[in-house]
Amino acid sequence: MSIIVENVTKIYGKQKALNDVSFTAKPGEIVGFLGPNGAGKSTMMKIITGFLPANSGSVSVCGLEVSSNQIEIKKKIGYLAEQNPLYYDMYVREYLAFIAGIFKINDSKNKINEIIELVGLSLEQNKKIGALSKGYKQRVGLAHALLHDPEVLILDEPTTGLDPNQLEEIRNLIKKIGAKKTVMLSTHIMQEVEAICDRVIIINRGEIVANDSTKNLSSIFNQKSVIIVEFKKELSIKRIASIKGITKVEAIDSKSFKVYHNPEVEVRNELFNLAISENNSVETLHKETINLEGIFKELTSKN
Repeated sequence: MSIIVENVTKIYGKQKALNDVSFTAKPGEIVGFLGPNGAGKSTMMKIITGFLPANSGSVSVCGLEVSSNQIEIKKKIGYLAEQNPLYYDMYVREYLAFIAGIFKINDSKNKINEIIELVGLSLEQNKKIGALSKGYKQRVGLAHALLHDPEVLILDEPTTGLDPNQLEEIRNLIKKIGAKKTVMLSTHIMQEVEAICDRVIIINRGEIVANDSTKNLSSIFNQKSVIIVEFKKELSIKRIASIKGITKVEAIDSKSFKVYHNPEVEVRNELFNLAISENNSVETLHKETINLEGIFKELTSKN
Protein backbone atom coordinates (compact mmCIF):
# COMPACT_ATOMS: atom_id res chain seq x y z
CA MET A 1 0.00 0.00 0.00
CA SER A 2 1.23 3.52 -0.79
CA ILE A 3 -0.72 5.10 2.09
CA ILE A 4 -1.62 3.38 5.35
CA VAL A 5 -3.51 5.39 7.97
CA GLU A 6 -4.11 3.60 11.27
CA ASN A 7 -6.25 4.92 14.15
CA VAL A 8 -5.30 8.57 13.63
CA THR A 9 -6.72 11.10 16.08
CA LYS A 10 -6.08 14.84 15.93
CA ILE A 11 -7.31 17.23 18.63
CA TYR A 12 -7.42 21.03 18.51
CA GLY A 13 -8.06 22.27 22.03
CA LYS A 14 -11.21 20.44 23.11
CA GLN A 15 -12.31 19.55 19.58
CA LYS A 16 -11.51 16.26 17.85
CA ALA A 17 -10.79 17.10 14.23
CA LEU A 18 -10.09 13.40 13.52
CA ASN A 19 -11.31 10.51 15.61
CA ASP A 20 -9.62 7.10 15.21
CA VAL A 21 -9.41 7.33 11.39
CA SER A 22 -8.07 4.36 9.39
CA PHE A 23 -7.85 3.69 5.63
CA THR A 24 -5.41 2.66 2.90
CA ALA A 25 -4.65 3.66 -0.71
CA LYS A 26 -2.73 1.57 -3.20
CA PRO A 27 -0.61 2.34 -6.30
CA GLY A 28 -2.57 3.09 -9.47
CA GLU A 29 -5.63 4.17 -7.48
CA ILE A 30 -7.40 7.54 -7.45
CA VAL A 31 -9.20 7.99 -4.13
CA GLY A 32 -11.79 10.73 -3.67
CA PHE A 33 -11.67 12.14 -0.13
CA LEU A 34 -14.98 13.86 0.58
CA GLY A 35 -16.63 15.62 3.47
CA PRO A 36 -18.41 18.83 4.45
CA ASN A 37 -16.40 21.91 5.42
CA GLY A 38 -14.75 21.28 8.79
CA ALA A 39 -15.06 17.48 8.52
CA GLY A 40 -11.30 16.91 8.80
CA LYS A 41 -10.25 16.46 5.15
CA SER A 42 -7.48 19.05 5.03
CA THR A 43 -6.26 18.06 8.50
CA MET A 44 -5.91 14.44 7.37
CA MET A 45 -4.05 15.46 4.23
CA LYS A 46 -1.65 17.64 6.21
CA ILE A 47 -0.93 14.73 8.56
CA ILE A 48 -0.23 12.39 5.62
CA THR A 49 2.17 14.91 4.09
CA GLY A 50 3.93 15.55 7.41
CA PHE A 51 2.84 19.17 7.80
CA LEU A 52 0.86 18.35 10.96
CA PRO A 53 1.51 15.76 13.68
CA ALA A 54 -1.27 13.45 14.85
CA ASN A 55 -2.07 13.18 18.56
CA SER A 56 -2.23 9.39 18.22
CA GLY A 57 -2.18 6.69 15.57
CA SER A 58 0.26 6.21 12.70
CA VAL A 59 0.63 7.07 9.01
CA SER A 60 3.04 5.46 6.57
CA VAL A 61 3.71 6.42 2.96
CA CYS A 62 5.48 3.99 0.62
CA GLY A 63 6.57 1.95 3.62
CA LEU A 64 7.98 4.90 5.59
CA GLU A 65 6.54 6.11 8.88
CA VAL A 66 5.69 9.78 8.31
CA SER A 67 6.52 11.06 11.81
CA SER A 68 10.09 9.75 11.74
CA ASN A 69 11.00 10.18 8.04
CA GLN A 70 10.06 13.77 7.26
CA ILE A 71 12.69 14.45 4.56
CA GLU A 72 12.28 11.13 2.77
CA ILE A 73 8.49 11.42 2.86
CA LYS A 74 8.57 14.78 1.07
CA LYS A 75 10.49 13.10 -1.76
CA LYS A 76 7.71 10.51 -2.08
CA ILE A 77 4.76 12.94 -1.99
CA GLY A 78 3.56 15.70 -4.29
CA TYR A 79 1.16 18.01 -2.45
CA LEU A 80 -1.18 20.68 -3.79
CA ALA A 81 -2.67 22.49 -0.80
CA GLU A 82 -6.14 24.05 -0.84
CA GLN A 83 -4.60 27.48 -0.30
CA ASN A 84 -1.98 27.18 -3.02
CA PRO A 85 1.21 28.88 -1.66
CA LEU A 86 3.14 30.48 -4.52
CA TYR A 87 5.73 33.27 -4.88
CA TYR A 88 3.80 35.81 -6.92
CA ASP A 89 6.85 37.93 -7.76
CA MET A 90 8.61 35.02 -9.47
CA TYR A 91 8.16 34.00 -13.09
CA VAL A 92 6.67 30.56 -13.78
CA ARG A 93 9.91 29.02 -15.10
CA GLU A 94 11.94 30.76 -12.41
CA TYR A 95 9.68 29.35 -9.70
CA LEU A 96 9.83 25.81 -11.08
CA ALA A 97 13.63 26.06 -11.36
CA PHE A 98 13.70 27.11 -7.70
CA ILE A 99 11.60 24.06 -6.74
CA ALA A 100 13.82 21.81 -8.88
CA GLY A 101 16.82 23.11 -6.94
CA ILE A 102 15.19 22.25 -3.61
CA PHE A 103 14.60 18.68 -4.78
CA LYS A 104 18.04 18.51 -6.45
CA ILE A 105 16.50 17.32 -9.71
CA ASN A 106 18.95 16.24 -12.39
CA ASP A 107 18.48 17.67 -15.89
CA SER A 108 16.04 20.17 -14.40
CA LYS A 109 15.64 22.21 -17.61
CA ASN A 110 14.20 19.27 -19.57
CA LYS A 111 12.10 18.19 -16.59
CA ILE A 112 10.62 21.69 -16.28
CA ASN A 113 9.84 21.74 -20.02
CA GLU A 114 8.11 18.37 -19.68
CA ILE A 115 5.99 19.44 -16.70
CA ILE A 116 5.03 22.79 -18.28
CA GLU A 117 3.77 20.92 -21.33
CA LEU A 118 2.01 18.30 -19.19
CA VAL A 119 -0.05 20.78 -17.13
CA GLY A 120 -0.74 23.20 -19.98
CA LEU A 121 1.42 26.16 -18.95
CA SER A 122 3.26 26.65 -22.25
CA LEU A 123 1.58 29.96 -23.13
CA GLU A 124 2.03 31.37 -19.61
CA GLN A 125 5.52 30.09 -18.76
CA ASN A 126 7.26 33.46 -19.14
CA LYS A 127 4.77 35.42 -17.03
CA LYS A 128 4.96 36.37 -13.38
CA ILE A 129 2.85 34.06 -11.24
CA GLY A 130 1.03 37.03 -9.75
CA ALA A 131 -0.22 37.99 -13.23
CA LEU A 132 -1.84 34.61 -13.86
CA SER A 133 -5.53 33.78 -13.50
CA LYS A 134 -6.60 31.60 -10.58
CA GLY A 135 -6.87 28.61 -12.89
CA TYR A 136 -3.32 28.99 -14.15
CA LYS A 137 -2.04 29.53 -10.61
CA GLN A 138 -3.58 26.11 -9.83
CA ARG A 139 -1.64 24.66 -12.75
CA VAL A 140 1.60 26.10 -11.37
CA GLY A 141 0.81 24.45 -8.04
CA LEU A 142 0.15 21.15 -9.80
CA ALA A 143 3.42 21.50 -11.75
CA HIS A 144 5.21 22.04 -8.41
CA ALA A 145 3.58 18.89 -6.98
CA LEU A 146 4.60 16.78 -9.99
CA LEU A 147 8.06 18.16 -10.69
CA HIS A 148 10.03 15.66 -8.58
CA ASP A 149 8.02 12.69 -9.95
CA PRO A 150 6.49 11.61 -6.61
CA GLU A 151 4.93 8.19 -6.02
CA VAL A 152 1.97 9.70 -4.15
CA LEU A 153 0.00 12.78 -5.14
CA ILE A 154 -2.17 14.61 -2.57
CA LEU A 155 -4.52 17.15 -4.17
CA ASP A 156 -6.68 19.37 -1.98
CA GLU A 157 -9.37 21.02 -4.16
CA PRO A 158 -7.18 20.91 -7.31
CA THR A 159 -9.79 22.27 -9.75
CA THR A 160 -10.77 25.38 -7.80
CA GLY A 161 -11.11 28.37 -10.13
CA LEU A 162 -10.88 26.43 -13.40
CA ASP A 163 -13.25 27.08 -16.29
CA PRO A 164 -15.12 24.11 -17.87
CA ASN A 165 -12.44 23.53 -20.53
CA GLN A 166 -9.65 23.65 -17.95
CA LEU A 167 -11.65 21.33 -15.68
CA GLU A 168 -11.79 18.68 -18.39
CA GLU A 169 -8.06 19.03 -19.12
CA ILE A 170 -7.03 18.75 -15.47
CA ARG A 171 -9.39 15.81 -14.84
CA ASN A 172 -7.90 13.96 -17.80
CA LEU A 173 -4.43 14.77 -16.50
CA ILE A 174 -5.27 13.43 -13.02
CA LYS A 175 -6.67 10.22 -14.57
CA LYS A 176 -3.48 9.82 -16.61
CA ILE A 177 -1.30 10.38 -13.54
CA GLY A 178 -3.44 8.00 -11.48
CA ALA A 179 -2.57 5.07 -13.74
CA LYS A 180 0.97 5.06 -12.33
CA LYS A 181 0.74 6.87 -8.99
CA THR A 182 -1.44 6.87 -5.91
CA VAL A 183 -3.68 9.94 -6.05
CA MET A 184 -5.72 11.22 -3.12
CA LEU A 185 -8.13 13.92 -4.21
CA SER A 186 -10.27 16.22 -2.07
CA THR A 187 -13.12 18.02 -3.81
CA HIS A 188 -16.69 19.26 -3.38
CA ILE A 189 -17.55 18.53 -7.02
CA MET A 190 -19.38 15.20 -7.07
CA GLN A 191 -19.29 14.88 -10.86
CA GLU A 192 -15.52 15.10 -10.62
CA VAL A 193 -15.42 12.17 -8.20
CA GLU A 194 -17.75 10.07 -10.34
CA ALA A 195 -15.68 10.87 -13.45
CA ILE A 196 -12.18 10.10 -12.21
CA CYS A 197 -12.13 8.32 -8.83
CA ASP A 198 -11.80 4.55 -8.33
CA ARG A 199 -12.90 4.75 -4.72
CA VAL A 200 -14.56 7.22 -2.35
CA ILE A 201 -13.82 7.88 1.30
CA ILE A 202 -16.40 10.11 3.00
CA ILE A 203 -15.54 11.72 6.32
CA ASN A 204 -18.00 13.49 8.61
CA ARG A 205 -17.18 15.15 11.94
CA GLY A 206 -13.74 13.56 11.96
CA GLU A 207 -14.91 9.98 11.34
CA ILE A 208 -15.03 7.79 8.22
CA VAL A 209 -18.67 7.13 7.27
CA ALA A 210 -18.05 5.44 3.90
CA ASN A 211 -15.13 3.77 2.13
CA ASP A 212 -16.05 2.01 -1.12
CA SER A 213 -16.24 2.33 -4.89
CA THR A 214 -18.85 4.73 -6.28
CA LYS A 215 -20.52 1.75 -7.97
CA ASN A 216 -20.86 -0.21 -4.72
CA LEU A 217 -22.09 2.82 -2.79
CA SER A 218 -24.77 3.49 -5.41
CA SER A 219 -25.81 -0.16 -5.35
CA ILE A 220 -26.15 -0.20 -1.56
CA PHE A 221 -28.15 3.04 -1.32
CA ASN A 222 -30.37 2.28 -4.29
CA GLN A 223 -31.59 -0.94 -2.69
CA LYS A 224 -33.95 1.27 -0.70
CA SER A 225 -37.44 1.17 -2.12
CA VAL A 226 -38.57 4.72 -2.83
CA ILE A 227 -41.12 5.75 -5.47
CA ILE A 228 -41.83 9.26 -6.72
CA VAL A 229 -45.48 9.58 -7.76
CA GLU A 230 -47.37 12.53 -9.20
CA PHE A 231 -51.18 12.59 -9.41
CA LYS A 232 -53.28 14.70 -11.75
CA LYS A 233 -55.24 16.21 -8.86
CA GLU A 234 -54.52 16.85 -5.20
CA LEU A 235 -54.61 13.82 -2.92
CA SER A 236 -54.49 13.33 0.84
CA ILE A 237 -51.17 12.09 2.18
CA LYS A 238 -53.12 10.00 4.72
CA ARG A 239 -54.85 8.06 1.92
CA ILE A 240 -51.50 7.15 0.37
CA ALA A 241 -50.02 6.20 3.75
CA SER A 242 -52.96 3.82 4.37
CA ILE A 243 -51.80 1.48 1.58
CA LYS A 244 -50.40 -1.77 2.98
CA GLY A 245 -46.61 -1.98 2.66
CA ILE A 246 -45.99 1.77 2.56
CA THR A 247 -43.81 2.81 5.50
CA LYS A 248 -43.58 6.58 5.00
CA VAL A 249 -44.90 9.27 2.68
CA GLU A 250 -43.32 12.71 2.13
CA ALA A 251 -45.21 15.42 0.25
CA ILE A 252 -43.20 17.14 -2.49
CA ASP A 253 -46.23 19.32 -3.22
CA SER A 254 -50.02 18.81 -3.05
CA LYS A 255 -49.95 16.41 -6.03
CA SER A 256 -46.49 14.82 -5.81
CA PHE A 257 -45.16 12.47 -3.15
CA LYS A 258 -42.09 10.48 -2.18
CA VAL A 259 -43.32 7.04 -1.13
CA TYR A 260 -41.17 4.66 0.96
CA HIS A 261 -42.24 1.01 1.03
CA ASN A 262 -41.12 -2.45 2.04
CA PRO A 263 -39.01 -3.92 -0.79
CA GLU A 264 -40.98 -7.18 -0.57
CA VAL A 265 -44.26 -5.40 -1.34
CA GLU A 266 -45.31 -4.22 -4.81
CA VAL A 267 -47.21 -0.96 -4.26
CA ARG A 268 -47.35 0.53 -7.74
CA ASN A 269 -50.64 -1.16 -8.67
CA GLU A 270 -52.12 -0.05 -5.34
CA LEU A 271 -51.20 3.57 -6.12
CA PHE A 272 -52.97 3.33 -9.49
CA ASN A 273 -56.01 1.70 -7.83
CA LEU A 274 -56.07 4.45 -5.21
CA ALA A 275 -56.08 7.12 -7.93
CA ILE A 276 -59.03 5.42 -9.68
CA SER A 277 -61.00 5.14 -6.43
CA GLU A 278 -60.46 8.86 -5.82
CA ASN A 279 -61.52 9.83 -9.36
CA ASN A 280 -57.91 10.83 -9.95
CA SER A 281 -55.08 9.55 -12.17
CA VAL A 282 -51.32 8.97 -11.97
CA GLU A 283 -49.36 11.40 -14.14
CA THR A 284 -45.86 10.03 -13.47
CA LEU A 285 -44.40 7.25 -11.34
CA HIS A 286 -40.77 6.18 -11.09
CA LYS A 287 -38.31 4.64 -8.69
CA GLU A 288 -35.93 7.16 -7.10
CA THR A 289 -32.25 6.63 -7.89
CA ILE A 290 -29.76 8.21 -5.47
CA ASN A 291 -26.60 9.61 -7.05
CA LEU A 292 -23.31 10.28 -5.26
CA GLU A 293 -24.46 13.75 -4.21
CA GLY A 294 -27.54 12.24 -2.56
CA ILE A 295 -25.42 9.59 -0.83
CA PHE A 296 -23.06 12.30 0.41
CA LYS A 297 -25.97 14.35 1.80
CA GLU A 298 -27.50 11.34 3.52
CA LEU A 299 -24.25 10.27 5.17
CA THR A 300 -23.14 13.74 6.26
CA SER A 301 -26.47 15.18 7.38
CA LYS A 302 -26.88 12.62 10.17
CA ASN A 303 -26.27 13.58 13.82
